[in-house]
Amino acid sequence: MPARLDAEVFAQKADAILQGVVDAPAPVAGVVAMLTDADDTLYEGTAGQRVLGGDQPMTADTVFAIFSTTKAVTATAALQLVEDGRLDLDAPAREYAPAIGTLQVVDGFDDEGQPRLRPPASDVTTRQLLTHTGGFGYDFFNETYARLNRDHGQPGVITASRAALMTPLLFDPGTRWEYGSNIDWVGQVVEGITGQRLGDVLAERVFAPCGITSMTFAIDDARRAKVAGMHARAADGSLAPIEFELPSPPEVEFGGHGLYGTVPDYLRFLRMWLNDGRGENGRVLAPETVEMAVQRHLAKDLEVTRLPGVIPSISNDAEFFPGQRKSWSLPFMVNEEVAPTGRPAGAQGWAGLANLYYWVDRENGIGGFWATQILPFADAPSFTGYLEFETAAYQSLTG
Repeated sequence: MPARLDAEVFAQKADAILQGVVDAPAPVAGVVAMLTDADDTLYEGTAGQRVLGGDQPMTADTVFAIFSTTKAVTATAALQLVEDGRLDLDAPAREYAPAIGTLQVVDGFDDEGQPRLRPPASDVTTRQLLTHTGGFGYDFFNETYARLNRDHGQPGVITASRAALMTPLLFDPGTRWEYGSNIDWVGQVVEGITGQRLGDVLAERVFAPCGITSMTFAIDDARRAKVAGMHARAADGSLAPIEFELPSPPEVEFGGHGLYGTVPDYLRFLRMWLNDGRGENGRVLAPETVEMAVQRHLAKDLEVTRLPGVIPSISNDAEFFPGQRKSWSLPFMVNEEVAPTGRPAGAQGWAGLANLYYWVDRENGIGGFWATQILPFADAPSFTGYLEFETAAYQSLTG
């Protein structure tokens, strides 16, 4: 039986946390944070400004670049195709996205600094892509990719270009866990099966039944007018606005990071997971698919590991719950021990590059989302605020 939230107690704690990060000596410009149960939003909080020093306050309908919180949405579309009998998670992904079959493994660099490439020992599968064991990384978490970017002109994923997809593998599929552009390839699998652009598939099959109206890969003027500005944290703790917008429309709709959207709409997506696959306007996934998907799908000898910040302006070193066992389901990270926040073992969650964080706890029937727009990732003021927000939720549960 899900626990019950003391909404008044939680609101007092959450309001103080949000205002605290905005007023801190190393401030967060603005934040939107919300909590939901399976039925409705329980708490809606905003603080600060969309742009530091600006005159537009953060509001519930503020639009964010949601970065890697996109991943679970794309994974949901893949799961729908599994239900339809159109996607075999353990078949070679090249059967659906042929270009992935042309990629080789990079085994370091030769004396002239050229990458040494070899064929992979096995084909990449969609299950491996969903669990981040497909062989892909990110240049801001992996020095080999950073070198390919720096010395060989390999585009970064935020360019949303087809060339950015075509990175070599870092290792043979299935032999390691490494967080990276795997879910961008899942998006290509979805497109290959459906013959549609990923955004069109998501709009029809995920957004509409969930009641989501704000999410898009191609931001328009109406959404742009409500967008939260990006900020950069300097080494001295100061914060400054920076120019940033993902390519719109993108050459490729990157299923790993490319969506814009609002926090209330992301809560609609989380509620679908709390409701065994049922959205506000209809079913998204079958209950048995949801139950299957949220189990551990990472091989027993593999674990989710720390993310080393290789490009300091983009990410600090990052890890949820250091020292605790973490795994991966098909859409989410799974904490396999009770987290310091009170999140129970087996709950799900993840994050987005600009310091967006969320969790979904099917045992207690709650989920939450914290949204800021700050680089680098794992920004201490924002991440600490998020952990306090989640902790306050569990401290406010009764029964």
